[in-house]
Amino acid sequence: MRPRLAVYKFASCDGCQLQVIDVLGRARPHLGELAELLDIEHFLEARSRIGAGPYDVGLVEGSVSTPHDIERIKEIRQQCRFLVTIGACATAGGIQALRNWGQIDDFLSAVYATPAYIDTLATSDPVAAHVKVDFELRGCPIDPGQLASVISAFCVGRKPRLPGYSVCVECKERGTVCVAVAKGIPCLGPVTQAGCGGICPAHDRECFGCYGPDRQEPNLVSLTGFYERHGANRDSLGRLVQSFNAWAPEFRTEHDRLSGDAP
Repeated sequence: MRPRLAVYKFASCDGCQLQVIDVLGRARPHLGELAELLDIEHFLEARSRIGAGPYDVGLVEGSVSTPHDIERIKEIRQQCRFLVTIGACATAGGIQALRNWGQIDDFLSAVYATPAYIDTLATSDPVAAHVKVDFELRGCPIDPGQLASVISAFCVGRKPRLPGYSVCVECKERGTVCVAVAKGIPCLGPVTQAGCGGICPAHDRECFGCYGPDRQEPNLVSLTGFYERHGANRDSLGRLVQSFNAWAPEFRTEHDRLSGDAP
């Protein structure tokens, strides 16, 4: 029997699900005919038919942001042999986790005419805060090649293999001049997990940490300290690490230190 795949959405923009469609819809033939190796049983973004669980692999996009989400993700965990979170929202709370530094009642009263009808959590949480996750695939959005590699790995029973280095390596591979050294632009490339191909530095922009903290114990204090000593504004550095993966522990800790909110 072919492996059975399920794809789920929580609080997110659907960008990572579109990457899944891009891969399984064979829009990228160089990734192989992956869809022919799977039975796609649950994927409401792409089809209305739902096959009953359990499933071999479950992909989850989006953050947990309501009490109902907590109940739902626990049910999904029970239905999936392997659970893989995809994208910054599912792995680190996403851009919507910026609300975690504020007061939820203030947001509700500013946005909704009748806040009493809104049932929400005070924070936007990564899926792993509520259930066991077998693998996290980072990115905003995720990389199609990495996605195909991860799905294939779980289907054949091996451990997924992803880059174990930072975005700086990708910049070197494509011949991009370092924007931090050559142009004095504060860049998160040295502490960010590879996966994007170094897109932003290639266009004379800083890396914004879309793929989350480098898995090799990133030293953000050293990096931001270097930028500060060379004239970078402390507040701007705090905003730089408070972006797509703001609630990732390493980025969150460094933001709080830069802003003076650290305990």
